[in-house]
Amino acid sequence: KTKYSKLIFRKSDTVPEELHQMVQEGFLTLQKHNCFFQDLVRIKGKDFVTPVSRILIGNPGCTYKYLNTRLFTVPWPTEGYDIKYCSPQIHDACKALIRLNDYLHIEAVKALQGQNLFETKEIKDTTVIDREQNFATSLTEKGSVSKDQSSSCVPEDDYISLKNRTSYNLTLLNYMDPLQMLYLKQEPYFGMGNMAVSWHHDENLVERSTVAVYSYSCEGSAMEESNEQKLKGRDPAVWHVALKVAWDIETPGLVIPLHQGDFYLMLDDLNMTHQHCVLAGFSPRFSSTHRVADCSRGTLEYIFGQCELALQNLQTDSDSMALSLKSLETAVVKQVEEIHNEVEFEWLRQFWFQGKRYLKCSDWWLKPMAKLEEFWRKMEIMTSLVLSEVGKEEQIEEQRNETISCFLLVLTERQRLRKEWTAR
Repeated sequence: KTKYSKLIFRKSDTVPEELHQMVQEGFLTLQKHNCFFQDLVRIKGKDFVTPVSRILIGNPGCTYKYLNTRLFTVPWPTEGYDIKYCSPQIHDACKALIRLNDYLHIEAVKALQGQNLFETKEIKDTTVIDREQNFATSLTEKGSVSKDQSSSCVPEDDYISLKNRTSYNLTLLNYMDPLQMLYLKQEPYFGMGNMAVSWHHDENLVERSTVAVYSYSCEGSAMEESNEQKLKGRDPAVWHVALKVAWDIETPGLVIPLHQGDFYLMLDDLNMTHQHCVLAGFSPRFSSTHRVADCSRGTLEYIFGQCELALQNLQTDSDSMALSLKSLETAVVKQVEEIHNEVEFEWLRQFWFQGKRYLKCSDWWLKPMAKLEEFWRKMEIMTSLVLSEVGKEEQIEEQRNETISCFLLVLTERQRLRKEWTAR
């Protein structure tokens, strides 16, 4: 209650049976179609292959970046988008995950409200209770609250803040069979045993947003818990999630056994104040980890906007069709070349470096990637135009030096990154 109050754990019997069935079938379908992949991630300048296999499913055009690797969502069925899946089963699996997403969103809202009620329980004012209940109803009904209704139940900005911090835009699915792993690291601080995932904070999330994790371990009869009473500490056959207070090994760590269909929520700032790790059991396990990814620089909409901004500096002569730059101002050149780098290294190379794998589920990303490549080609032309302009005699010396020095910085960075990506 004092150190881990923002962790909410729910046993599988609290989740509707039909939802369990849909989601668990979805996991097995994705595995059968070989849709789980180990990622090549970069830590302190070195590349590692993750022991866990993953796939990202979520809003169309969304991406999620962790450890210098950008994952691209396999889009879940979304109104207004034309998404073709490689098979009806994969469509059903993605649909099951958006259903789970909606369910966990509602659970997170209720849990956050429960915490607020808990913190203000001295105020036994019935209007507060009523307001909280209206709020829960209004959130669970799809769509936003109408103005007159919202004023009576909850302040508008609280409503928006709660909704923003629980509206998961994607889920990172994990799969691991511990018996296939030759070596698993040991948990270093508390002697908790084999770790499937080491201590970490989840990154690239909206501040103070909730993370929801649904766990499905394929427990067979042989895997049932061994004589629990005789064991000290945790049962090594069972998967667990472990938490500790960040930068603190004095406070005891906490482990929670995860059985088929259990889920937990990390509310508010828990992901920042605490670290968590996953302790491997004996049986294979899937998990669906729902997040509010910070997509401010991670959506197609964003990167297309950047490209349009850059290409405003390119003009075509109506007679000769020759291309030229509108401005050679240092700030303009610098901005265009930085966007050029962003398109190449944050999008095109990140995608093609491991992007063919997405085709096992859907070809949705191919069109936008082709469009980004077109933009990139134009930016390559813009780079050569800058070079030819600064080579001309009539440039004012001072302005020319200024342009060259800023231009050179971005080009040097481009060269360095191209080498790094070639090596990867």
